[in-house]
Amino acid sequence: QEPEESLESVPIRAKPLWQDVKVSNLKYDEGLLVTHVNQTHDLLRVSDTENGKSESQSSEEWIHCNGIESRHLTIQDLLNLGHIVMKPTRNASKQIQFTPETIHEFELKIHKAIEDYHKRVGWLMESSRKMFGLVKGKNVGLLIDSSHLNCGPRRMDFLRGLLCLVDEQICYKDTIYLMSVGTDVSCLWNSPKNVTVRMLHEARQWIQELQPRGGCNLLLALRKALQIQNLDTLVIIVSSCPDQTPDVLADYILQCTLGRNLQLHIVSFDSIAQVDLQTLADSTGARFHCFSSWKEDEIYASTDIKLLINEINKATAILNKINEMRQGSLDNALIRIMQEISTKVAKMPTSVFLPKPPNHDGPLNIEIPNFSPKTSAEWLKKNGLKAKKLSLYQVLAPNAYSLVEDFVPILQKKVSSTLHERAMIQFEWHDGTVKNIHVDPPMLYDYQKQLAKIAQMYEKRIDWLTKGSRRIWGTICEKRVILLVDTSIENAMHIIHIQHSLRLLLEEQMGNKDLFNIISFGNDIQFWKPSMALATLENLQSAWKWILNLQCEGGRNVLSAIKRAIEFNFNDEEDEESLGIYLFTSGLPDQELPAVSAYLAEAASGCDLQLHVCLFSIEDDSSDDISDMNDTVRVLQDLAHVTTGRFHWFADKGITESDDITCLVSEMEKAVNYSKKCAFLVESLKRRAGNKEDNQVPPAEGSVVPYQKEKYKPKTLPLPKPTALTLARMGMKNDQEGKKDTNMKALLWRPNSAKADIPPAQAFRDQDLTSDKKVKQQRQQKMSFDVFYTENGRNIGVVYKDYPATKTVRKRIPFIVLPKEEECCSSKAWLKKYGLKKLKLQLTKLVSGPDCTHQKKLVPTLHKHVSAKYCTIFPSVEINGVVKHLQFQPKELEDYIEQLEKVLKRYIQRLQWLLSGSRQLFGVVLENKVCIIIDSSSSMAPFLAELQKGLITLLWEQLRARNIWYVEM
Repeated sequence: QEPEESLESVPIRAKPLWQDVKVSNLKYDEGLLVTHVNQTHDLLRVSDTENGKSESQSSEEWIHCNGIESRHLTIQDLLNLGHIVMKPTRNASKQIQFTPETIHEFELKIHKAIEDYHKRVGWLMESSRKMFGLVKGKNVGLLIDSSHLNCGPRRMDFLRGLLCLVDEQICYKDTIYLMSVGTDVSCLWNSPKNVTVRMLHEARQWIQELQPRGGCNLLLALRKALQIQNLDTLVIIVSSCPDQTPDVLADYILQCTLGRNLQLHIVSFDSIAQVDLQTLADSTGARFHCFSSWKEDEIYASTDIKLLINEINKATAILNKINEMRQGSLDNALIRIMQEISTKVAKMPTSVFLPKPPNHDGPLNIEIPNFSPKTSAEWLKKNGLKAKKLSLYQVLAPNAYSLVEDFVPILQKKVSSTLHERAMIQFEWHDGTVKNIHVDPPMLYDYQKQLAKIAQMYEKRIDWLTKGSRRIWGTICEKRVILLVDTSIENAMHIIHIQHSLRLLLEEQMGNKDLFNIISFGNDIQFWKPSMALATLENLQSAWKWILNLQCEGGRNVLSAIKRAIEFNFNDEEDEESLGIYLFTSGLPDQELPAVSAYLAEAASGCDLQLHVCLFSIEDDSSDDISDMNDTVRVLQDLAHVTTGRFHWFADKGITESDDITCLVSEMEKAVNYSKKCAFLVESLKRRAGNKEDNQVPPAEGSVVPYQKEKYKPKTLPLPKPTALTLARMGMKNDQEGKKDTNMKALLWRPNSAKADIPPAQAFRDQDLTSDKKVKQQRQQKMSFDVFYTENGRNIGVVYKDYPATKTVRKRIPFIVLPKEEECCSSKAWLKKYGLKKLKLQLTKLVSGPDCTHQKKLVPTLHKHVSAKYCTIFPSVEINGVVKHLQFQPKELEDYIEQLEKVLKRYIQRLQWLLSGSRQLFGVVLENKVCIIIDSSSSMAPFLAELQKGLITLLWEQLRARNIWYVEM
C-alpha cells in the first residue's frame, strides 16, 4: 500500500477553539498565583532577597525606592487625580473636583508612608545600629579611638558596643581591617583578612584588650588606612576629640580619595567634638552617625535618620496642603471636596503626626516587682552612716578624752591632765569642743575601707534611681497611688512623651500596687475611673488604652484635679495604707500657691497623705527660660514639701534635681568628709612621730654598737694661765643665756709639773642636749656688756650696754614694696624673691600663736569645774586641727588684705607680661646662646603665618634687645 493512500485513510481531528471564561470576584494577584509548586518557592526566595536588600541599604538608597516622590504622593500627583470643571459664568474660574474615595485613599497612602518611615527610624535605633549606624560595604576598615579621654565611666559600654557591632554587622562582611587610634596607631593585622570564625575571635579579643594610648592622632591613622587599596568602606569611630582640625583632615581625605570609590562612615560616640566631626563629614561627603548616652536626641543629627525625618516632614506638609485645599483655593484652582471627608480628617488628633517610639500603641509588657521600694530618707534610716554605726564620732568616742583636772592628795594640789595634749592629737568634736584623740591607724584604715564600701552602695542606689521609669517619676512607694497628668495646651507637642512616660510607669512600678487611678487635667478634669481600682493586669491594660486617647487643651487647673483626687478617692480610715498623689506637670498651676498649699495642708492634716511633684521640661537654654524655670521649680518644691512629699525634676538631658538623690549625695559627702578627717589624724600622727625620730634616734633593740677606739693625739703645749678677767669675758661670751654666776673667783695657779702625763678621759656629752643647746644659742640674741674688776679683791662686775629685745607673740603685718619693672627670669626664680613666703605674708605663719587648751578650774561658790570664759570672748581660729586665739585687730586684718591685694595685682601684671608678645608663643628666653628648631611639616601649614609673626616678634623683642646669640634650624 502506498504511503499516500495510508495518509488518506487516517481521519483528521479538528482542534477546538479557545473560549473566554469570565470569573467573578477574582482576587488581586500579589505574585503568588502560580501554576507549579516550584514557582512558589522561587517567589518566596525573591521576596526574602528584597527584604534583605532593604536592610543592607542606606537611608538614601532606601528613600530612592520608597520616598514620597517614588510612591507618587506629591501634591502634583494629587492634582493629577482631580477633574477640571469650568463653570458657565462670565468670570469663569477653574475648579478641580475630587471624589471622596480619591482623597481618602491618597491620605491613607501618606499615613502608610509615614508609618513606614517611623518603622525604619525605629529599626535604625536598635542594637548596634543605634550606637554606630548602618555599616555598608563588603570590605570594611575600622578606626577605633583609644585615647585617654576615652577612659571615662562609659568605656565599658563603648567596648560592649564594639563587640555587638562585630557580632551583628561585621561578621557578614567579606574582609575586615582593625586599627586603634591614639598618639600612635596599632593594627591587629598588617592587611585586611577574610571574615572567618577565627578572625572574628581574634577581633573580639583584640577589642577587649584595648588600652588608652594618649591622644587621638586621626591624621596619622588616615595616612596608614588610606594606603590600603582593597577597602570600599572606612568606618571612623571617635569618642574624644581629634588632635587635628576638621579643615586639615578634610583636605587630606579629599586628596587621598580622589578617583577612588571609597565610602567614609564617621561615628561620634559620646564625643565632645560632635560639631567638628559633623563638619568633617559634610566636607568629605561621608555618612555621619551620632550617639550620645546623656542626650538621646543627638542621634537625630545622623545622616540616615535625618533623611527619614525630612521625608516625614514632606509627608506632613502634604497633609497640611490637603487641609488648605479643603479650606479654600490653591493657586488659581478652587478645590471642592465632600464635607464629610473634611469633617473626618479635621477630627484627627495632632499626635498622629508626631514621631512615636517603637510599639507605642501596642499592649503593655508588665513586670511585677518583687519588693516594695522606699524613699531615700527611709532607706537611709537602715543603711545610713549613723544606722551602720559608721559616724566618725561614734568610732572615735572610745579613744576621745576631755581635759580633766582633779585634786591629788599626795601632791596636795590640783593637777590637770596635760599628758593628753603632749601625747595625743587635738580634734574638734561635733559640739564645738576640742578633745584629745588617741589615734589607732589600723582601726582608722579599716574604718576608711568600710566608708568606701558604703559609698559604693550609695552609688549603686543612685544608678538604680536613674534607670527606667524611676528616671522620670522617681520611686513610687505607696500602695495606693493616684496619677495627676498635665494635659494643658502647652504640652500638645509633648503628648507622645507624656504617654510614653506613663507607659514605662505602668509596666515597671504599678504591678505590685493595691489601688490606683489616673486623672488628667487641662481646663476640664478627666478620669479613668470614678474611684480607685485594683491594680490588676486587665485594669493596667485598660488604663493604657485610655491614656492613648488623651488630648491636650486648656490651662493647668491643678487645684480642681487635687480636689477630685482627694474627695473621690481618699477615705480616712485607720486601717488603710498611705495615699500617694503624683503630680506630673511641666509648669506653674493656674491658681496661686497659697491657695493650693492651704487646701493641701487642711486635707492632709491627721491623714497619711503625700503629694509628690514630678516636673518635666523640654525647653531651650535661653536666659528668660532659665529664670522662668527657676521660679517654677521654687513654687513646685514648696508645693511638694507642704505634705512632706518629694520633688523630682526631669529634663531632656536627664535628672536635674531629685530629693531622693540629694539625700544620698549628702550622705556620700559626709562619708568623704569623715575619710578626710581620718587621713588628717593619721598624717598628724606621722608628722609628730617624724619629729621625734629626727630629734632622738636611739639604737635599735638588740643591736650591737661598735666600740670606736680613741685616736691618739700628740700632746700640745698648755695655754698660759688666764686671769680672772679673761675667764669672765670668755664665760660671758660662751654662755648666751647669761645665767652663770658673775662672782667668779680667780683660779689658784698650779705649775705645769703638777699635771699628769696620762691624758684625761673625755667628758661625756649628750648629743641631743648639745644640739638643742646650739639651736637655742642660734636663736638667742646677743647682748652687749663690759666686764671690770671690783674693789673687793678679785671679784668682777658686768655693765650691760644693750639688752636683748623681748619676744612677743603678736606679729606685725609687713609692708611690701614690689618692683614695677619686669625681670627676665623664670617664674620659679621670680617667686623666690617675691613669693608669699619670702614676703612673710603666709596666713598660717601670721596666725600661729599659743594654743587654746580650754582649762577648767573649780569655782568654790558654784562647787563645780568651769572652763575659761576667754575662749568665748576672744575670737578663735582652727589651724591644722589646732584651735588658736586670733591675735590681730580689725585694722591689722585690713592692712593684711591691702597687702595681699597689692601682691595679687603684681602677680596679675606679671602673668599678663608673660602672655604678651613673643612670650605667649615661646616663653621667656633665659639663656645667652639659643638654638631655635622649627617644625616645617605639612601639619604646621595652617599656623605658618602665625609662626612667622611670632618669630619676628621674638627676634626684635627678646633676642636683639638682650644681645642673645641664636641659631635657627
